[in-house]
Amino acid sequence: MNTLLPTSTAGSLPKPIWLAEPETLWSPWKLEQNSLLEGKYDALCLSLHEQQLAGIDIVSDGEQTRQHFVTTFIEHLSGVDFEERKTVRIRDRYDASVPSVVSAVSRQRPVFIEDAKFLRSQTNKPIKWALPGPMTMIDTLYDDYYKSREKLVWEFAKILNQEAKELEAVGVDIIQFDEPAFNVFFDDVNEWGIACLERAIEGLKCETAVHICYGYGIKANTDWKKTLGNEWRQYEEVFPKLQKSNIDIISLECHNSHVPLELLELIRGKKVMVGAIDVATNKIETPDEVANTIRKALKFVDADKLYPCTNCGMAPLSRTVAKEKLQALSAGASIVRKELALL
Repeated sequence: MNTLLPTSTAGSLPKPIWLAEPETLWSPWKLEQNSLLEGKYDALCLSLHEQQLAGIDIVSDGEQTRQHFVTTFIEHLSGVDFEERKTVRIRDRYDASVPSVVSAVSRQRPVFIEDAKFLRSQTNKPIKWALPGPMTMIDTLYDDYYKSREKLVWEFAKILNQEAKELEAVGVDIIQFDEPAFNVFFDDVNEWGIACLERAIEGLKCETAVHICYGYGIKANTDWKKTLGNEWRQYEEVFPKLQKSNIDIISLECHNSHVPLELLELIRGKKVMVGAIDVATNKIETPDEVANTIRKALKFVDADKLYPCTNCGMAPLSRTVAKEKLQALSAGASIVRKELALL
């Protein structure tokens, strides 16, 4: 990008009240059939408009056409039974009723391609599209077929690569893989998780990103954070290997977290989406607070490689709060751009 410190969101943005219940994850749709499809695209346009009004440089669909960042992709795959549900522990944090893998998984048709084509047609700005990462996918299912996390994750990596190549073909500039599981299962990440992620990006010419955070601002996540102590050093476990990987951009959580920013030195040379907006609170950051987070990160990330971002998705927040946070993100980045121009 030509813009210095280009801003973006990590993922989801709140849905309008006429489409789904606000401030709720996995909220059921309020529309049906053709009205639902039209409503999703109207919501996508609205989300895009709000991002552009806020001055966001790299825009997204705000995940307006999907209920959840993982399961909406999975429900389009064969081999997964959404009626055969089991309760599993998600990221060693909370229990959830999830679908079961009952036979070989495969992708019969594209999942998000038409949605991405529509987004591409609505803007000339760079666009980013988020996909669930393969390790986070397996952590959101009950495997009753492969009986092996590693076997299943490689199958998902191949499927994600198929989808990613088609997203690239319709004009997506950055494909992001959401991997919150990377902050939990460190041995698996280093043994085969990063290798699977590289299989998912194989052959892509567009930029690729991995988003690793401490989760949405929901109670299960905020309670877990309270157990992590004064320093959150989880990134230290996976950054060295990610630094050597083919992933172009690493997206992480910084603002209002206890992540020691010197850990960014471990990924020196990579582009970094620095989370400068706390998604676990309704408090609106000031532009100066955002600018201060960016300044701290600039000690460890070169200015031409730093992308100010949100810590995570903002689906559980109100639209008003999300809009104001995006405005603060843009304003804070603008402050630091002006400072850098004077150097």
